[in-house]
Amino acid sequence: MIAQVWRWLVDGAHWQGGTGIAQRLLEHLEYSGMSVLIAAIIALPIGAFIGHAGRAKWIIAVANAFRAIPSLGLLFVVAMWFVSRLQGDAAYLVPTIIVLVILAMPPLLAGAYSGVSEVDPAARDAAYGMGMTHRQVLTRVELPCALPLIFSGLRSAALQVIATATIAASISVGGLGRYLIDGLANSDYTEMAGGAVLVAALALVVDGVLAALQRLVVPGGLRTARSARRRRRASAVTQASPTG
Repeated sequence: MIAQVWRWLVDGAHWQGGTGIAQRLLEHLEYSGMSVLIAAIIALPIGAFIGHAGRAKWIIAVANAFRAIPSLGLLFVVAMWFVSRLQGDAAYLVPTIIVLVILAMPPLLAGAYSGVSEVDPAARDAAYGMGMTHRQVLTRVELPCALPLIFSGLRSAALQVIATATIAASISVGGLGRYLIDGLANSDYTEMAGGAVLVAALALVVDGVLAALQRLVVPGGLRTARSARRRRRASAVTQASPTG
C-alpha cells in the first residue's frame, strides 16, 4: 500500500491540470490562509483587549464552546442557508470560509488573552509609572511580551483549519479534500491515502514555517523567560506531588 501511495504521489500526471495536486494544494492553502487571516483580524484584538482589561472573559468561554460543534454538521447548516442566497461558486466558498473562521477563532482568542493576561505585573506597573497610557501599555509592553502565546494560538489555529478544510470537498469545494471524497466515491483507496498524506505534509510544512517565523519575531529573551517559567511550574508541581 505504501508503495502504491508513493507511486501515486510522484506520478507527474497527478500534478498537472485543474484537478492536479499542485492546483489542489493551492486551493487548500488559499481557503486556509484566508480563513486564518480573517479569524486573526477579528480574534487577536478582542483577546488582547480582554486580557488587558480583565473584562468580558465570558467571550473566551463562549468561543471555546464552539470547539464542541461538529464541523461537518456546521458546514452543511451554513451551506444550506447560503445556497439560495448566493450564486455560483460563492454559494459554497462563503460557507466554507465562515465555518473555518469560526473554528480558527478559539485558539487565537485564547492565545491573545493568555499572553496579555500573563504579562509580569511588575513590567505593567513600571510602564504605568513611566506615564504610559493604557493603549501604550498594551501595544508597547503587553503585546510584545505576549508574542509567544499569540504564535502558539496562531499555529494551533492554522493546523486545525488545514485539517478541517478537507471537509469543504463534501459541498463541492476544491482543495486536498477532493482526493478523499473522490477516492471514497470511486473506491480508490490509494487516492484517499495519498490525499491524507498531502494534508498531513502541508500541515507540517505550515507549522514549520510559522515556528521559524516565531523564532525570528519573538526576542530570544522572551523565549528564555518562558522556558524558565515552565521549568519553575514543573518543579513546583513535582514538589507538591505526594511521594509514596
